[in-house]
Amino acid sequence: MTRSKSGSVGKASGDSVTRRGFLGAAAAGAAAAGLVEDMTVLDVLKNPAIAAEIKKQQKHVILLWLAGGASQLETWDPKPGRPTGGPFLPISTNVPGVEISELLPKMAGRMQDTAIIRSLSTGIGDHGGGAALMETGRRKEQGVQYPDLGAVIARELGRADSQVPDYVSFYTSTEGRRKGTSGFLGARYAPMFLSDSMIPLNIRRLESVSDIDHKERADLRGLLARRFSQGRTSRNNVLGSHTSAYQRVRGIMASEKLFNIDDEPTAVREKYGPTQFAQQCLIARRMVEAGVPFVKVARAWWDSHGQNFETHQELCADLDHSMSVLLTDLQERGLLENTLVITLAEFGRTPKINPSLGRDHFANAWSTSLSGCGIKGGSVYGKTDADGQTVADGKIGAGQLFATIFKALGIDHEKEYFIGARPLPISDFGAHPIDAVLA
Repeated sequence: MTRSKSGSVGKASGDSVTRRGFLGAAAAGAAAAGLVEDMTVLDVLKNPAIAAEIKKQQKHVILLWLAGGASQLETWDPKPGRPTGGPFLPISTNVPGVEISELLPKMAGRMQDTAIIRSLSTGIGDHGGGAALMETGRRKEQGVQYPDLGAVIARELGRADSQVPDYVSFYTSTEGRRKGTSGFLGARYAPMFLSDSMIPLNIRRLESVSDIDHKERADLRGLLARRFSQGRTSRNNVLGSHTSAYQRVRGIMASEKLFNIDDEPTAVREKYGPTQFAQQCLIARRMVEAGVPFVKVARAWWDSHGQNFETHQELCADLDHSMSVLLTDLQERGLLENTLVITLAEFGRTPKINPSLGRDHFANAWSTSLSGCGIKGGSVYGKTDADGQTVADGKIGAGQLFATIFKALGIDHEKEYFIGARPLPISDFGAHPIDAVLA
């Protein structure tokens, strides 16, 4: 297989330049027309024509991370009447021939936008190793720190002129608060990680610093940086990254309101509901609407070694409601066709029910779902055996899943990054997308 080569890390690909070029021109046009004074993407979106074009072209990802490992048998791959099946029944969906667990009745009514993959076989059954695999799409390699999915999406779909974050991660769990990693892509694509509050801390301008002072300090810093860079070509990459981070500060500060759902109409907030997961899904929608390429929302804690069925009754109810409302909201706003919504975890749960009425870690045959952008809705790929113990058809690993995600988003899944002279593929070596679930 011949992979396309797109330059060293830190250099934008041709596709990215096209998107960024349009948005840069749009922002410049808006400024020239006197539409804004302080140019941020939030301001640009106030122009309906520009906002419509941005929505039309830009792709986004919302990852619903089911921390701890959700059971495929209580979600996407029920096994009725089998010793492994458990007490819950399958129900028909609005797609003929497709059944899912009765714990997801709202999703059953809107499977037209969702593809189910029932044949993941990843082989790593511990939380840390499984999560690292499913976050990066490949196994760890000595001497290389691979970026996670969010960082890759931020680099490929982010905009050079963007004033909003490229990658935001909400997380609440007992799993050591995994923050995500930008790996060899560098700090520019690291996540804004929020664990204790849904609104970022320490991004407001101090009351003791006026807005004029803040602008003048930025101008002074820029002047000093330009003087310092003269004759120091060997440090240009480091200085450029530093300067880029400072240039984004005002936009990040202005984006604080994206995190505040009090700005949403009461009817919208009530539709999502009061749970933290649902409210973070609402913030995720607000973010992609403003141009954030990747948002991760985590729901914990699915690690049901005991009382699996009671645990999944509670957690599936939250997932079912929040996910179905999110998909509907995205669709009604014209965002779903350009937003890929993923449900994923580090692994699934064992078909065998243990003496504590729980299911243990299981990475041999489990499920994920893809909805929206680039996806063939209502499709099902892969099959497990009658008891869910093994993959009977269509076995895939993390690499194939990531290649599928990239292709759905219009990203070249054969692209390579370079560290020095060494090529590093964006998806794992030999990984091919699953065309059966792609539109």
